[in-house]
Amino acid sequence: MGVPIGFVDRVEHMEELRSVVAALGEGRGGQAIAVDGVSGMGKSALLRAFEAEAPAGCRVVSTRCRPGIGPDLMYGPVLDLLLKLGEAEPRRRGRLRRMLGATGQGVVRSAPEVLSAIVPGLGAVFTLGREITEASLDSGSMPFDSLLPFRHAAALRIAEGLLDLVRQGPPTVIVIDDVQHIDESSQLVLDQLLRGLAREQLAVVLSHASDAAHADGKESQVEALLHSWAGEGLLRRRTMRGLPQDAIAELVAQRHPAAPPAFSRRLAELTGGHAIFVSLCLDEWTPQDGAEVPLPASLSRVVEERLRALTDQDRLLLATAATQGDVFLSHTVAAATGLPHDLVMERLRLIARDHRLVVPGTPPAWARWESADCYRFEHRALWSVVYTEQSAEQMRSRHARIAYALGEGPPETMSLERRLEIARHLRHGGPSCLLASADAHFELARDAATQGLSFAEAERHCEEVIRAVRELPAGTEGRDRRLVRVVELLLSLTEVRWRGQSTPAGGPDIDALAAEAEAAAARCADPDLVIRATLLRGKTLLATRGLVPSLEKLRAAVDLAEEHGDPAALFVARVEYGRQVSKRRLADGLAQLREAERLYASDPRLGGGATPVLQHARNLGEMQLGITLFDSGHLSEALNRLGRCVARLREEPLNAELPMALNYLAQVRLGLGDDHGAAQALREALAFEADRGGDSAWHAYNAALLARILADRPETRDEARRLIADAWAETERTWLANLVPIVRNLSAEVLLTGADGDLRARGAVEALQEAERLAVATCVETRRSGMVRSEIAAYCLRSRIRLRRGDPAGAGEHAREALRMLDEVGDMPALRTEEVLWHAARALAADGAREEARGLLDRARREVLRKAGLIGDETLRERFLTAVPLNRSLLAADGEGTC
Repeated sequence: MGVPIGFVDRVEHMEELRSVVAALGEGRGGQAIAVDGVSGMGKSALLRAFEAEAPAGCRVVSTRCRPGIGPDLMYGPVLDLLLKLGEAEPRRRGRLRRMLGATGQGVVRSAPEVLSAIVPGLGAVFTLGREITEASLDSGSMPFDSLLPFRHAAALRIAEGLLDLVRQGPPTVIVIDDVQHIDESSQLVLDQLLRGLAREQLAVVLSHASDAAHADGKESQVEALLHSWAGEGLLRRRTMRGLPQDAIAELVAQRHPAAPPAFSRRLAELTGGHAIFVSLCLDEWTPQDGAEVPLPASLSRVVEERLRALTDQDRLLLATAATQGDVFLSHTVAAATGLPHDLVMERLRLIARDHRLVVPGTPPAWARWESADCYRFEHRALWSVVYTEQSAEQMRSRHARIAYALGEGPPETMSLERRLEIARHLRHGGPSCLLASADAHFELARDAATQGLSFAEAERHCEEVIRAVRELPAGTEGRDRRLVRVVELLLSLTEVRWRGQSTPAGGPDIDALAAEAEAAAARCADPDLVIRATLLRGKTLLATRGLVPSLEKLRAAVDLAEEHGDPAALFVARVEYGRQVSKRRLADGLAQLREAERLYASDPRLGGGATPVLQHARNLGEMQLGITLFDSGHLSEALNRLGRCVARLREEPLNAELPMALNYLAQVRLGLGDDHGAAQALREALAFEADRGGDSAWHAYNAALLARILADRPETRDEARRLIADAWAETERTWLANLVPIVRNLSAEVLLTGADGDLRARGAVEALQEAERLAVATCVETRRSGMVRSEIAAYCLRSRIRLRRGDPAGAGEHAREALRMLDEVGDMPALRTEEVLWHAARALAADGAREEARGLLDRARREVLRKAGLIGDETLRERFLTAVPLNRSLLAADGEGTC
């Protein structure tokens, strides 16, 4: 029996794959290998040979990522692997078959639906994530960071479900062919698997076409991911190069024993060892040619010679088939060419038999119950030549006809794979398909985000919608409305990556897009659309140009909503404006939030949480009002409101806002001297998000605030340092613009507190230097962003650090800058006025300005007493005055700026 093309001279690669199996058999844990090489080098042949020779006692489960639609087929290879592993496990086999249905109707079930049936606990994650995502996308106001934990939680659950199936069987090797086409949702699952391989009886083998890395962004992202995994030691990469001359000579001897030796030398020179090229050339050779056969100069020439033997009609059939893809269906080719299906089936059968161009194939999952024959081109390289031989308009018109042919099926057959195929052909169908392409991709984007929490896939669909809509002539009916909808969706999806830049890494120019949507909404003259677009522009301006320009837009959205008379739009706009204006003018924020609360209570169309959008806006408004009351000095009212809010959110199924509410409650408890209660609330928030999994900016903020509490006690200072380091690392990964400076300031304060706690601690100097670096960075950032509260806090920190380092003049300078801004803007959120005054007094006293320091201490005491006077409960008021260290120090101060 001959050796397969592409597998000759692959002894080293095969031995390495065998070593992975041997490690499993010896109980040494799993390993991962990626076999790289340009297309056609024989990687797939190597994997098939490896699978065929798997020893008894080792299970090999393989899948292949789909070219074309693979990057958008959310969880595609992961779902295939899970189904195959589930089929091998008797306890689950019956349930899987019942769910999918013996008649094949299960093919249209969504990937999340099937995954939820296989993976315990995953259904609840998808359900909650879907409802929260829909609320976010419908409202346009939820911090999208709160959705990422659900996405990561889904990946964790799926990886654990796959491992659970592996553990119930023998040592297992997962093989994924053509990983360059893998979707990002599956990438997340694969990442989790690779990080735990050493503890499992599971190995992973990937094949990767390295020449695809520069084709477009999707494949290059996979190359970067493989590089990262290799750098972390999670997998080994091995490159498969062209066949050497002795291997080609062996192939020639097997296929054509009578060929002269010179033939194999010339074949090696011509093909460079490219396995598919070698195979095609061997197919063309005849004994009469001898060593002097005039070999074609390229792969294209080989294919062209074969095509010349076909009739015009057969070449038309193959060109149309190639337009569908390297795998195609006779029914689709017939519909696209207008020829009778019986004739097309017969002609394709004869082409496959006589011309070595196509071979019978296995239909894709979405087409298994089609009344059609399925074929595939003998090699993807051969398919590529046939496809590119067409003119540009031939390609466009055939793609369009194929899209409409595929779209004629009944709704129950419209699986995700089929919809992706239709969208792919519409995308390449030219001007006549632009509207249909925009609509198809928008529905795919919305479903990817809400059903599968597959945000990266959704982003790519949004980008296609924007491209299609922009190509439509101005004035086309529905053009502007489509643009507003898709920009809103795309910006919601990318919000977590906005790092105060116009163009976040891997993303669009967010403010330019929002401005484009705002102009499109104005042309539509739809008040609701105009309000939403204005709100959206306010959010992008906040990220790119700072708070002040953002507030102008958010205020405009409130005014527009008032003019329109829609209570729902007005309520959502007022809550959003109130939340943001509080960062600049506390009194304005309090007024807006109180008015929003009044509106919600008085209008029956808003009450009862009629929609997720209104319920979400109500939760945000209630929390923000509570913390704004606290920042304004109404501590007991804030405590009562936030306590009720937290209790209600604990009972809600959609409690995405719970970590935020617990953070606000912790701040109030801390402000009332209840450190234990504050820490308890923060630990509850951290545990809640740990169960969900994944990074979250609010998780980082809660960890940082807990670290600040723990830093005050020597026995918990080490835990504080660990918490703050993790919190800042998580903040850098999530980068929610309004929380970044707060967490950075808390990091600096923990470092400063640690240095103050032990004057002779090792590293105290370095800690102070790092604290000052962080505070300076916040000053620089907030000067651009307009987050004055964090800028004041940062100058206060710089003053304290300078004082600690023995520089009273520098301390006084920074203290005066903090005072100047505080006097300019008044009380600010997340900033205690009395604390700024106290630390400024200490700095100025040290710098010799004792009279000024005494005045500041008097102001600080008056502020504390003002707040105490607003606390109705006597016990609570006493605790505020005596249990808060700052308040106790202020009331005991001697008027000289010292404790």
